[in-house]
Amino acid sequence: MKVLSCNSNRPIAEAISAYLNLPLTSASIRRFSDMEVFVEINENVRGEDVFVIQSTSYPANDNLMELLVTLDALRRGSARRITAVLPYFGYARQDRKSGPRTPISAKLVANLITEAGADRVLTLDLHAGQIQGFFDIPLDNLYAAPVFNKDIEEKYNGDDIMMVSPDVGGVVRARAIAKRLDADLAIIDKRRERAGESEVMNIIGNVKDRRCIMIDDIIDSGGTLCNAATALMDSGAKSVAAYITHGVLSGGAVARITASPLETLVSTDSIMATEAVRVAHNIRQLTIAPLIAEAMRRISDENSVSSLFN
Repeated sequence: MKVLSCNSNRPIAEAISAYLNLPLTSASIRRFSDMEVFVEINENVRGEDVFVIQSTSYPANDNLMELLVTLDALRRGSARRITAVLPYFGYARQDRKSGPRTPISAKLVANLITEAGADRVLTLDLHAGQIQGFFDIPLDNLYAAPVFNKDIEEKYNGDDIMMVSPDVGGVVRARAIAKRLDADLAIIDKRRERAGESEVMNIIGNVKDRRCIMIDDIIDSGGTLCNAATALMDSGAKSVAAYITHGVLSGGAVARITASPLETLVSTDSIMATEAVRVAHNIRQLTIAPLIAEAMRRISDENSVSSLFN
């Protein structure tokens, strides 16, 4: 078993390597003057079971290309099996045709990863479950819920908490955590009555004097989450926090969150934290390195991965 890291999220790769007590495989991943990606594996990988760790986060296209070129280098180096470990799978939000003459980019990326040489894929909290069917190779989709459950139990022990889904699409995810924690569930139904008008948020469930915890998989600009936090506080919530798997946090998202009623935004380290995230007073990260490392060990040993969540 060998573990190799590309450049998008080196800290999580080092944490996974430390958990497995395996050194990272030496590789040179650099750019030519015109920004072409060049990869050279500096160790023998012939006949090895190799895991390549790379989040396809910002800059998404550069990081995706790094992954594809690395997969090709390993295939041509005669690795026995290559597993693409994607803590964050970019393009996952383009999982269907959103209108006429639009692409299904998640399927395209799945094809690229397969054709580049991956034999299997390991990822975390896919935006849409059907993306698993876009791959014609085995895919293991891990869940951050156990990490969130443990942290919520430690931070809110004995408090009257309520899980909240910030939209109708995330109800299944929020309900699963609410069931594990024996908590109630509220849902935010948001709609725009007509073009040019701001969204109206209706809260399904009584949140008065409750500690509300929103659960979602991706936070990008943060606008919807901050508006939802305001709506919950206006409805009498005692406090509002959010647990998000993938903190994309693009544009002015960090400033928006620090100025919002959110008591805390907790995300995993599937995407490497920027300096703005590290210094924000109400944003913190939980590591999912042990979870991913244990899944990698089980894949290498041909043991069950799903039993991690039983």
